[in-house]
Amino acid sequence: MIDEPAPRPRTGPHPKYVLFDVDGTLMDAVDNQRRVWGVWARRHGLDPDEVYEVALRTRPVETFAHVLPGRDPQECLAALHELEDEDVRSGSYAAFDGASELLGALPSGAWALVTSNYGHRVRGRFARTGLPVPEVVVDAASITEGKPSPVPYLLAAERLGAAPGDCLVVEDAPAGVRSGLRAGMTVWGVNAPVAVEGVHRHFTSLREAVPGILAFASGS
Repeated sequence: MIDEPAPRPRTGPHPKYVLFDVDGTLMDAVDNQRRVWGVWARRHGLDPDEVYEVALRTRPVETFAHVLPGRDPQECLAALHELEDEDVRSGSYAAFDGASELLGALPSGAWALVTSNYGHRVRGRFARTGLPVPEVVVDAASITEGKPSPVPYLLAAERLGAAPGDCLVVEDAPAGVRSGLRAGMTVWGVNAPVAVEGVHRHFTSLREAVPGILAFASGS
């Protein structure tokens, strides 16, 4: 077993900050998302694969409107949230290779999570996989505009006391990449065979990006 570096405390103003997306970037939750949507779809007599394809492209309320028009979207959302909470308690989760080493080496106070999920689920997943949770977590409950709006990443920078130009966004999805770019930040893409349009650097895996992210965070 390889000893991981202990988090370095932030002793003064840090020149650079790193803002991470969660699902698809630090946490491999594709199977969990597919399973949750599959259960929800079958309960409503819908084809799981067709529903999941729509869910990949839209926010949940928009998904409901597309696959189950006429049904109360808040009722649908409540049922989906119940399934997601249960999955956090009982599902199997895995962090991407390099995530534990990377987060453990970053200075406290110099990084944040920016997710379209809810904070309690992120904390539950991180606890299951042993990942540290930073001081700043911007989640779905924190904002009124989600990605690709720049609002989530700008809020994270504000809470860290960072200027947007001093922030590196690490993302895997087009909406998140656009969010970071519109916030005026450096954006790197990970965990995709082909670069998302607009990224400043592309890595096929998070592991490949670890040295560069740590170098950025150190100001080098």
